Amino acid sequence: MAKKLVIVESPAKARTIGKYLGREYSVISSMGHVRDLPSSKLGVDLKKDFQPTYVPIKGKAKVLAQIKAAAAKAERIFIATDPDREGEAIAWHIAAEIEDKGRKARKVQRAMFYEITKESVAKAIAHPGKIDQKKVDAQQARRILDRLVGYQVSPFLWKTVRRGLSAGRVQTVALRLICEREGEIKGFKPQEYWTLAARLQGGDDGPFEASLSKIDDKKPAIRDQASSGRIVSELGSLAFSVAGVDTRDKKRHPYPPFITSTLQQAAYRGLGFSAKKTMSVAQQLYEGIELGDEGAVGLITYMRTDSVRMAPEAAAAARAFISAHFGAEYLPPEPRHYRSRKSAQEGHEAIRPTAADRTPESVGRFLTPDQLKLYGLIWSRFLACQMASAVYSVRSADIRAGRFLFRASGSRLAFNGFLAAYGVQEDDSDQYAESKDLPKLEPGESLKLLELLPKQHFTEPPPRFNEASLIKALEAAGIGRPSTYAVIISTIIDREYATKERGPLEPTELGMVVNKILTEKFPHVFQVQFTADMESELDKIEQGKLEWVRALKDFYGPFSRDLKSAEADRLEVKKSLEEKTDTACPECGQPMVIKWGRFGKFYACSRYPDCKTTMPMDAEQDLKDAEGQVCDKCGSPMKVKRSKFGKFLACSNYPQCQSVRPITTGVPCPEPGCGGQLAERRSKRGRSFYSCTRYPDCKYAVWNRPIGQACESCGFGHLVQRYSKARGQYPACPKCKWEPPTEEAKKE
Repeated sequence: MAKKLVIVESPAKARTIGKYLGREYSVISSMGHVRDLPSSKLGVDLKKDFQPTYVPIKGKAKVLAQIKAAAAKAERIFIATDPDREGEAIAWHIAAEIEDKGRKARKVQRAMFYEITKESVAKAIAHPGKIDQKKVDAQQARRILDRLVGYQVSPFLWKTVRRGLSAGRVQTVALRLICEREGEIKGFKPQEYWTLAARLQGGDDGPFEASLSKIDDKKPAIRDQASSGRIVSELGSLAFSVAGVDTRDKKRHPYPPFITSTLQQAAYRGLGFSAKKTMSVAQQLYEGIELGDEGAVGLITYMRTDSVRMAPEAAAAARAFISAHFGAEYLPPEPRHYRSRKSAQEGHEAIRPTAADRTPESVGRFLTPDQLKLYGLIWSRFLACQMASAVYSVRSADIRAGRFLFRASGSRLAFNGFLAAYGVQEDDSDQYAESKDLPKLEPGESLKLLELLPKQHFTEPPPRFNEASLIKALEAAGIGRPSTYAVIISTIIDREYATKERGPLEPTELGMVVNKILTEKFPHVFQVQFTADMESELDKIEQGKLEWVRALKDFYGPFSRDLKSAEADRLEVKKSLEEKTDTACPECGQPMVIKWGRFGKFYACSRYPDCKTTMPMDAEQDLKDAEGQVCDKCGSPMKVKRSKFGKFLACSNYPQCQSVRPITTGVPCPEPGCGGQLAERRSKRGRSFYSCTRYPDCKYAVWNRPIGQACESCGFGHLVQRYSKARGQYPACPKCKWEPPTEEAKKE
């Protein structure tokens, strides 16, 4: 048995580190957290300064026993969990389980590294430290804060709206941002305005366009077609000439290296990755990839960071690679340094490759497609951040026509600089320049008016958040930290408070209701600024500037007052959610009201509890779905029932007959010889999908609603309904991706 024990939190990390350290070390995994607050009770003593009670996590007894057994035989123990608050907390909990009180506490040591390479791991083991209690306290305070909210607010939602709902301290504020944006969109009133461009020509060069920029030296405000028409009429009789020409170089600087939030945003925009997927793939790259004869290697530095700092040796390696592969002109005189936010943990580094010369091309054959895409993104950004700025040659011209001033501008990529790291060459200027280059113009030159181009516009509401823009908004507001962004978004979606089936994050009706209740009844706790202030207090705990108990008291005072007030108003809140209707109760004839229940909204008699009649919201659709449907077993009529997985047909002779079957879309399954039909179902996370009624014999399934129409291009048996912001709903083929041309394409 090895005399030295290293404990990490994941098997992949254990395998990589084990290959670096050799036989005298035993490297084992805790499989994540080993202890937590109990799931069956609050686990926090409110009368004793929020003292937590920790218990082993369910299912971790065997892992803990293995860790304890290995620790008992080891002379030295190193805990090498991740270098952030959560990793420190895992280390602290492991140490609490394995430390022998009869032996010296220094038996357990902390090994810290930000990249899993042979050199970094060896250095961390050679120079171990102690568990950072301040980091542990900060994470402990966050965990207790989240437990206080979740354990005490969730039951309020159960009793007010429906069972099974939950509230999160930070997630609720993120939901608030989504819902408030939805309110802005719904309440937005478009305003008409017009712009005007002139198509002009000077000399022998081709025509160009100039936009109206001033009328009587003031910014134009053209409100309607009549105003636009008057301007067009006046301009028709005026002469156009060049009032002035300006030519200058404009530099475009590279972005800083990635931090967690910017990596998630870039991966969403460029690769279509969700924040959750980005972090999962990044973790694989960090923990180690088998590179043939080289063995397992951690390809990137730690992926949960808010610091743009780069180690001097990493910057030097990047500069050496740039000089060798691009040339000296692509190097700035000195290494570039970037400034992190005030709250950033400067002990961390930015996300970067562990070796500059490990190009995406050199490791591509060892990576999955997703790993290669993300690694390429990180590697290119790392290299680009140490390169010279790109230079555009920008030319602009002011064109006078009486009291009207037009402006035309164009640009050309003169030096690609850091863009070369992304494969952009100088002859790609049309693709990356802001506009095409202008023809040669001279001050005083007369121009020929070819055409005036008035165009109607309407102001647009702010767009719905997508994952990238929500993360950016949370970061700007000081809410959340690198380890929490992906969890915040996935939790909101998993709870069915928002959906992203159509792309952007759109609040569900349930999400709007929950947000309204929580923001109104907990006015202090679920404020953006209050949540940001709590994040700052957690940072102060880690910095040793604030006691964790003090931070919890700062939170619990306003929270407990809001909770007490909300509980007192609970029945009133529940009543306020009811909606009056003109639908008559089929039993007593009194009006029915709409209430919230286990599976969403439903009709209930207003005379409850004297009359307990209820009906589903889509009762008429249910009648259509069940019309003519007869039980295969007993011949009784079928009726529509609901479960957490959606609607289904059940025998009306229940419980004597328990026959059930899905409600189909009427679209046949396209699998050859199957004979089944596609039916709507719901995943465990509540997302709708469509699968064959002959499952599990046939496993065909699609996410989008099927349409009973064959593909015009490949002949596949059905199309599906897709959605985009630009086109709305449209049909598409799930096999060959064919879709009908847009109206604009038809015109062309």
